[in-house]
Order: sequence, then structure tokens, then C-alpha cells
Amino acid sequence: MKQEQKSELTRQLILNESFNLFYKHGFKATSVDKIMNATNLTKGAFYHHYNSKKELGLAVISSNLQKRVVDGMITPLHQKGDALKLLEDIFSTRLKSFSLEEKQHGCPMNNLINEIADTEVAYQIALKAIIDKWTTALIELIDRGKTENTIKKDISSKAVAIYLISAFEGVRGIRKLYDDDLILDQYISGLSFYLKQLRA
Repeated sequence: MKQEQKSELTRQLILNESFNLFYKHGFKATSVDKIMNATNLTKGAFYHHYNSKKELGLAVISSNLQKRVVDGMITPLHQKGDALKLLEDIFSTRLKSFSLEEKQHGCPMNNLINEIADTEVAYQIALKAIIDKWTTALIELIDRGKTENTIKKDISSKAVAIYLISAFEGVRGIRKLYDDDLILDQYISGLSFYLKQLRA
């Protein structure tokens, strides 16, 4: 294997294991030593790729976290079809697709927002960039619905987008408190009711 490929595989291993550890144990509780134990790599390998845990955290946000949101919540918004139906399907399907572990641990992005976004401007900017990207994609779909006369024209597309993201992230956090999915079922029912109010 070429050195370049080996180096990239090592970088990916560090990123993926770090993401898993941050998700399960929190960013602050995860030391570089814990990451190295999980990867079976030396500290030298870590510092070859990242100057600090902060730099690694930013890399996890801009790669692993962003990919999760883009693949699960943004790319599906670009499908053809009724805008409101798409919104309902995407949000409810995504919730139903989570494993038990994901339901118990909540949203990795939301967890990081709550844990570190207020302690470091660089983290704040990186996490905000994902939310902004998601918001923009939602606004585009809602505006398309207005153009196609399926969504009321007098509503604020941005307000709806922010509400949808906030409610989704909120219920993911609340689900951590429960042993079953009843709270998710109630959210999906409420989402359906809310979206019906937007139909033209």
C-alpha cells in the first residue's frame, strides 16, 4: 500500500473513532489517549495528522457530522414531488431509521452544540455552518412549494425551516429520557398536523 493511502486510512480511522467516542462519552471526556487506545495508534500518528484535539474536533464536525446531516436530511430535500409530503416523509423516516443506540444517545450534532458550542468560537462557526446549510436547503424546498402553489405564500420560509430543525433536534434530545419511542410517535403526529396548516 502506498504511503499516501496508508496515511489517509490512518486519518480516517482517527476521525471515525473520535466521532464514536465523542458521541458516546462526550467531547470533553474524550482524551487523545482514549482515542489512541481505540485506534491502536501512537500519539506520534495522531500528531502527524492533527496538531491538537481542538483541530481534530473541527475535522470531525466538518466531515463526519456534516456528512450525516447532508446524507440524512439535506440531500433527500432535492427530490421531486410535493414539498410538504417530502418534508413529512424525510423528517419522520429519518427518526424511524435511528438505531436504539442512536435514540439513547441523541443527535451527535446537537450533543456537541450543547457541550462545546458556547466555549469556543471555532466550534460555534463549524456547527453553525451545518445548521445554515440545512436551513438553506429547507428554505429552497419550501419556496418551491410556494411556487407550485402547494404551500401558503404568506408564511416565512425561514421561520418554518428553523422551526422544523429545532423541533427535530429537540425531540432527539428528549428521546434520551425515555425507554420507548412513544415521544417520537407523538412528534411525528404533531409534525403532520403542523405541516397540514401550511398547505395552500
